[in-house]
Amino acid sequence: MIARTAAPAQNPPLWQRQAAEAVRDADTLWRLLELPAEGLPAARAAAATFGLRVPRPYLARMRPGEPDDPLLRQVLPVAAELAPAPMGFTADPVGDGPAQRETGLLQKYHGRALLLASGACGVHCRYCFRRHYPYAEAGAGRWEAALAAIAADPSLEEVILSGGDPLSLADHRLADLVAAIEAIPHVRRLRLHTRQPVVLPARVDAQLLEWLGGTRLATVVVWHVNHAREIDTEVAAAAGRLREAGATQLNQAVLLAGVNDSVEAQAELATASLDAGILPYYLHTLDRVAGAAHFESDVDTAALMEGLRRRLPGYLVPRLVREEAGGAYKTPLD
Repeated sequence: MIARTAAPAQNPPLWQRQAAEAVRDADTLWRLLELPAEGLPAARAAAATFGLRVPRPYLARMRPGEPDDPLLRQVLPVAAELAPAPMGFTADPVGDGPAQRETGLLQKYHGRALLLASGACGVHCRYCFRRHYPYAEAGAGRWEAALAAIAADPSLEEVILSGGDPLSLADHRLADLVAAIEAIPHVRRLRLHTRQPVVLPARVDAQLLEWLGGTRLATVVVWHVNHAREIDTEVAAAAGRLREAGATQLNQAVLLAGVNDSVEAQAELATASLDAGILPYYLHTLDRVAGAAHFESDVDTAALMEGLRRRLPGYLVPRLVREEAGGAYKTPLD
């Protein structure tokens, strides 16, 4: 059982207030970023099928009047989302459904399992491979059966907290969850997959660092940064605080048309990531989820990776991979 820690009786922390103030409708987004009016009706329709959510600290890094801004493109609802899905694009492109081992728990690979800590995210990325995922049915946020399954399987040495975004949860809930995972002797590592510190860097506050820095588990924070301009001074400072708490920090990006599908953009991303103390890890090809076909790049990936190897030291070149439903590991493409 998870011991219940009382929620702090105080004002919500800054990150929660910022999350509550996120832009959630196309009209507001259009007004704040001075976007061309002709795109607004389609944006309203697309946002009705997959909700719009953009925190204002992230929005502040975008350039007004530029619909092709690489940060805006990631969150901008467009007409292409409403087109019939092309061949090969599905609601579950990476096989999450068949991988559900227990309520709230997915396992695809040996030795590690993914716990759906929450179905909520701080930002709604339009290419999200779980944009159609049935979080309520899958048991996101319901942990008892998942923890029991992890405890019963000594082969599981690593627990991955994902979702949604695990850092959308309040720290008292996360501290309880991590304490329950810590109590399972064969679990050695805790991995957090998160975009929250990118869009809400205030999320990395003293409360988060207290439980993260106090765990016996080796902790790995896997960021999701797709473009160098996502890393401003506040995001870099958040990464510094995580580093001081003892977390290993990696970045996994997605190759996105018009966002980062060039040698220049990828090289700048790798350099900016390392400057912030985050090591490039994976570059994923697009997960072919229905509604996101317009993000699939036609770039020559072999030439892209060759260009990065010529330009960067080897430790800064991410591994190009594709996730395939039912695979025993991510498929290397480079």
